[in-house]
Amino acid sequence: MLLQKTKLPNFKFRSTSIDFFNLSLPSKNTTKCFTELPPTTTPQHSHLRDDSNRLSLDSSTCVKLIQNATKYGSVIHGKLLHAHMIKTSFKPCLFLLNNLLNLYCKFGEIRLAYQLFDKMTERNVVSYNLLVSGYTQVGFYDKALNVFNDARMRGQKLDKFTYAGVINVCAKTDDLEMGKLIHGLVVVGGLGGRVFVTNSLIDMYCKCGKIDQARLLFEKSDELDNVSWNSLISGYVRIGANEEIFRILVKMHQNGLDLTTYTMGCVLRACGTDFDDSVIYGRILHGCTLKLGLDLDIVVGTALLDMYAKTGNLDDAISVFYFIPDKNIVMYNAMIAGLIQTDTISDDCANRAFKLFFEMQRQGMKPSKYTFSSLLKACNAVEAFEYGKQIHAQVCKNDLQFDEFIGSALIELYSFLGSTEDGLKCFNLIPKLDVVSWTSMIKGHIQNGHFESAVALFQELLASGGKTDEFIISTMLAACADLATGRSGEQVQGYGIKSGNGNSTIVQNSQICMYAKSGDIDSANMTFEEMKDPDVASWSAIICSNAQHGCAGDALKLFELMKDLGIAPNQITFLGVLTACSHGGLVQEGLRYFTSMHKDHGLTIDVKHYACVVDILARAGRLADAKNFILNSGLEDSPVMWRSLLSACRVYKDTVTAKHAAEKVIELEPQEAASYVLLNNIYVDAGIGLPASEVRELMKDRGIKKEPGLSWIEVGNKIHSFVVADRSHPMSHIICERLETILEKIKKISNVDHEIYCQYY
Repeated sequence: MLLQKTKLPNFKFRSTSIDFFNLSLPSKNTTKCFTELPPTTTPQHSHLRDDSNRLSLDSSTCVKLIQNATKYGSVIHGKLLHAHMIKTSFKPCLFLLNNLLNLYCKFGEIRLAYQLFDKMTERNVVSYNLLVSGYTQVGFYDKALNVFNDARMRGQKLDKFTYAGVINVCAKTDDLEMGKLIHGLVVVGGLGGRVFVTNSLIDMYCKCGKIDQARLLFEKSDELDNVSWNSLISGYVRIGANEEIFRILVKMHQNGLDLTTYTMGCVLRACGTDFDDSVIYGRILHGCTLKLGLDLDIVVGTALLDMYAKTGNLDDAISVFYFIPDKNIVMYNAMIAGLIQTDTISDDCANRAFKLFFEMQRQGMKPSKYTFSSLLKACNAVEAFEYGKQIHAQVCKNDLQFDEFIGSALIELYSFLGSTEDGLKCFNLIPKLDVVSWTSMIKGHIQNGHFESAVALFQELLASGGKTDEFIISTMLAACADLATGRSGEQVQGYGIKSGNGNSTIVQNSQICMYAKSGDIDSANMTFEEMKDPDVASWSAIICSNAQHGCAGDALKLFELMKDLGIAPNQITFLGVLTACSHGGLVQEGLRYFTSMHKDHGLTIDVKHYACVVDILARAGRLADAKNFILNSGLEDSPVMWRSLLSACRVYKDTVTAKHAAEKVIELEPQEAASYVLLNNIYVDAGIGLPASEVRELMKDRGIKKEPGLSWIEVGNKIHSFVVADRSHPMSHIICERLETILEKIKKISNVDHEIYCQYY
């Protein structure tokens, strides 16, 4: 019997570092493992003493103590009692040992559980069931199956709990074949009609993706309960069979079964997938919860909140949240996640999420990893980086910095801040690195221009035997694209094909960009042609690639073909189209496409599209029209517009327009060196020395320096980078000697002054 109100004795102990299974023979002082109880011992503990005023326990008392330790989660008291039994040579009964085994298994002390099980001279089916459950709980599924097999080999009479435990293992490991084998053993063992086992089998078939077999078993079973119906509904929710979910729900109600909180929560989760009329079904279910009296239930309330948030009805989600009186951490997490799960997180939603976090803290709730993960996502979205650092401090305070989800969010935070070193520190703190963590770290290096480091990290991932997915392959192809290293990109592509991710749309899209940026437009076109089902991103990528390579006609043909196939272009597609018109000198076509963006396709025109039109007009020599277009666009305070005009002024040597454009750019971006350099070059090309020197003096006075150019070359699968006056390369002396030889030859051929070249090296 379990003691209902008995408190655990306040045992004192000298050391907790006890080896419970390799102790020496008991000595006369071993009973001092538990010291005497204080004089104020209550009467209910008086039976724990013997005549010598020492602690004396019988089997019944030990069982009650272990059951209480299990109930209150006091593993240390269970260990102390176990140690006392060993030191006093106490002979525990099987029932006592099973209770101790249950304590160890329930609280994850699986090593001690196995050692206890191994030394048990007598075992029954309960002993085996407990160990199977313990191994399953900590994820040691192979060992759980081994225990099950051992029980069968030793002739144990297995019961419904044994089979349910091992069926659960098959469900967690997605091992359908083993599940079918266990199903056969259940039938042979005469337990096929037990509803407890039937429910486990239905759940296993659903989780293994065999919903038809689960339905067949459900229909043929003579005995079903609420769990059976809920398991089948959960299976249909998992595969998104929404119509069938509601049919089963109606049938369940017609059969007189209670619609529980789990049932309603499960069906509401299906409504959150945003299928046709999902909101209508969700509101109907909301009405049902009111009639059933479940509207104040925390589980149903959280499911309603999540459903409304995922279907874009944020106001309804907030109303549900504030309607529930006794909110817990799960509901707060759901509300915070609902506020920031839109594609574009607004400042208002982010601020609401932060206020909810403050409210949680005021109520004394302990935030979980899901809380911090959502908050860090909000910080990254609205660029609240200083607040993100404070969240990081809270993460450390709650000892959650080692979690892989939080670690990945922190890496993104510091990557946005431009501090890849801090991101790397967070990365190195994660004990169990997964593919998301690696992808975040590699992506962070790419965002900050550390492409070589990104490649090195990917190589480290492969060397460590880590798994990859299409996202990390796509990220690596983007790194190779920015480095313009076609050979490395081909190797990544080959690895993607080998790992089974080569035909992924996201990988092939990145592959198109990689080949285009590496100068191989033919391979980019070939990749696009090999795609089975290109999406709008694929079409946009290939149109932009052809446009950047000056293949204006091909880009526009692809755009027309895209429209003919019924694929709606997006803003990026039109950037490629307008770029193609610019490079091809197609002024009228470019203006027509620009007008059709909003008129025919309903797309929002942003500053990049306006800048493309400026570039179209300026490249065609219509500098005055380009200037007027900027002034009439309402975007005259955007530096990118004037910079496009300034670039064209150099081609046509229009120093007057160039001066006006440069003044606007310098006014808007006074610390941007490129504008000063471009204006200086325009004056130099036009042979006007005085204004050029004035521009250089202005740069000097403002402390503006041109960022040195970076060049690189890929040799032998290694990327070698160089900047002006760089001597850090280990072979720099050999390179300079070879360069001297080349320059001597150039000097002899063209009489070019040697000193002009030497100043760059």
